[in-house]
Amino acid sequence: MRHCRKTLAALAASSMLAAGAGTALAQQEVTISVWAIAGSTENYRIDAIKMAADILEREYAIRGEDLKINIESKTFTQWSEYKQAVTLAGEAGTAPNIVVSSHTDIAPWAQAGIIVPVEDYVDLDAWPLNDIYPNLVEIASYQGQVWAIPQDTESRPFFFWNDYMKAIGYSDEDLAGLADKVRAGEYTLQNVLEDAKKMQDAGLVEPGKGFWPRPSNGGDFWQFYMSYGGEFATDDGRLLFDREAMKGAYQFFVDAVNLGVTRKNHLGTPWDQWHGALTSGQVGMWHGGTWQYSEWTGKYGLDFFKNVTFTLIPSGGNERGRANTLTHPLVYMITRQDNEDEMVISGELITIASEPRINALHAIKSAHLGITRSEEKVSLYADDRWTREATEVLLPFATAAPNNPNFGQYFEVMMSGLQAAWTGQKTVEQAVADAEKELKAALGDKIVIR
Repeated sequence: MRHCRKTLAALAASSMLAAGAGTALAQQEVTISVWAIAGSTENYRIDAIKMAADILEREYAIRGEDLKINIESKTFTQWSEYKQAVTLAGEAGTAPNIVVSSHTDIAPWAQAGIIVPVEDYVDLDAWPLNDIYPNLVEIASYQGQVWAIPQDTESRPFFFWNDYMKAIGYSDEDLAGLADKVRAGEYTLQNVLEDAKKMQDAGLVEPGKGFWPRPSNGGDFWQFYMSYGGEFATDDGRLLFDREAMKGAYQFFVDAVNLGVTRKNHLGTPWDQWHGALTSGQVGMWHGGTWQYSEWTGKYGLDFFKNVTFTLIPSGGNERGRANTLTHPLVYMITRQDNEDEMVISGELITIASEPRINALHAIKSAHLGITRSEEKVSLYADDRWTREATEVLLPFATAAPNNPNFGQYFEVMMSGLQAAWTGQKTVEQAVADAEKELKAALGDKIVIR
């Protein structure tokens, strides 16, 4: 389908017709503001737009048109602060022109009128956007329209410390084939608990360090719901709460605590303590994100491929269970502005910033994964072992959370129930029943209970 987009040239022409001999819109200076959630290695979320501005100015100059683009940027490191800032600015009519945020923000910000469909301002059928992986375009869509352009993608693997796996009986060949066994459902979460306990019993790691989940609330925990066959939504787009899958996920973490391989008070562990323990061999198994490879090998000096094996999140081992991983693409979104020219230029900048060599700079520096097929041919990307192997092992099996305005509420209820079961405040059965009751009361027929 050919998407109709607004172009600066067309706007300039219409302006000249309206103004007679007036100045063309292309002969102007414009300021584009960009906000992003970005850590120390993620500067290209904004720098890519700055690079695109330079290229776009040069293109207009070659056509004999004078366009000066100033980029104003602001970065955030805390999701809650960032999302609140964007929402409040949007409601006040002072939103930045471009925001880089989670794809799960598309639905609420679209409903609130903060963002506009990006397909109105870019050409999805032309390079480089027509080369974006189709599943990423789907993730960036909502109610039949494309609202955003993926800025990156990633995945959340399961990790094993090689020497400890060998010490409890695994050979090099076993570790080399572990990803295949996990994908086939031959190595499950039950095996995780058993092996974590063996590591502790052998004195390889201290009690409570056989398996370390991420130390704070996060989307990664949905993967364990999927491990037991859980799904996010029904075919008609409503949210889905699967009792048995949620029970399986909660029970897994309760079992980990009861076996002593995970601490009851693990949630709340400082992130620097978590990273330091993993990378120094104090922990037997853990789950995390592909992007953390950059921090582990850089800041913490981990020799990754010597010490670590990674796989999908193992299946729960039940009939509907499956190995899986979650991807959480960040996306470029264009906010609603009174100045149509700025929205058009924002679309052109996002398009250029999505070109393979520019996006590969972000992917490799931040240990994220690429957004287009042709990016895999960029030498910087193709020559990076982590990116190459993570793309092959993980991305074909990645699932994303739904773009549903009520998913945030569902997320909060799920995590509240998990924490209550994990810490022993409730039994698994009570936690699941209370979560179901709360979701029914809050969402009614917007969620299906199975």
